[in-house]
Amino acid sequence: MANKVKIAAIQMEPKLMKISENLESILSAVRKAVDNQANLIVFPECSLTGYIFSSRQEALPFAETIPGSSTEKLVSLCQELKVYVIFGLLEKESDRLFNAAALVGPQGLITGYRKNHLPFLGVDRFVDPGDRPFQVHQTPIGNIGLEVCYDIIFPESSRVMTLLGADILALPTNFPQGRGEKLNYCVSARAIENRVHVVSADRVGSERGYSFAGLSKIVDASGEILSLASPDKEEIIYGEVNLESARQKRLTFIPGEWEIDQIKDRRPELYGVITKANLNRI
Repeated sequence: MANKVKIAAIQMEPKLMKISENLESILSAVRKAVDNQANLIVFPECSLTGYIFSSRQEALPFAETIPGSSTEKLVSLCQELKVYVIFGLLEKESDRLFNAAALVGPQGLITGYRKNHLPFLGVDRFVDPGDRPFQVHQTPIGNIGLEVCYDIIFPESSRVMTLLGADILALPTNFPQGRGEKLNYCVSARAIENRVHVVSADRVGSERGYSFAGLSKIVDASGEILSLASPDKEEIIYGEVNLESARQKRLTFIPGEWEIDQIKDRRPELYGVITKANLNRI
């Protein structure tokens, strides 16, 4: 397994309902990122389809199965270029519809993730909630966990994947302008509190009156921002991370005097209320 991994976040402007055009943009961006030696390439939420659908019926014709036509084309390119790619799409299964992300690599489809936390916004008003637990996937470039956009607001999502051994958390997102600038702080917070590398790939541009925040970001396990994109331009940002730094949870500032371990120092016996649904708040 490689110890150093170069991550690329693709900040793009998907076109609503233009799958062929968006897919060509994705394939082209993968080639550009590989030309800059990227090992892991992350695209925004719904990068294949666009996001501001007005109904479930409008969105369903643009959903695909996983695996399906688009994932197969990405797999073929990953096999050619020896790279790993995460991209957002709408997934259909029978009569169900999900806001999803796919992780593909040289060995084929690794996983499809279905967004677990759904805001009342865009296509998320009409999709089904994710029906799979958060998982971590072992690859030659590290242990990778997936979440999508609003998931990052719930710290339990990232913590679960940290406890499962994640080195890198990937966040395809569509943070909206006006709100996304504040939500972007959560990306750094999740890196700092879990000592994992986090990459968020946001989109830019507008759809049906909604504008998006950009500011794609790569943060290392210490909380250092390695790269930050603009709020309004299509671009590719890069950051090189060391997997070992995400696996070293114990920090020694002064040996024998000042040492912390943000995983071992937890007190899970005090956190039970987190798992209780429909809690009556005071």
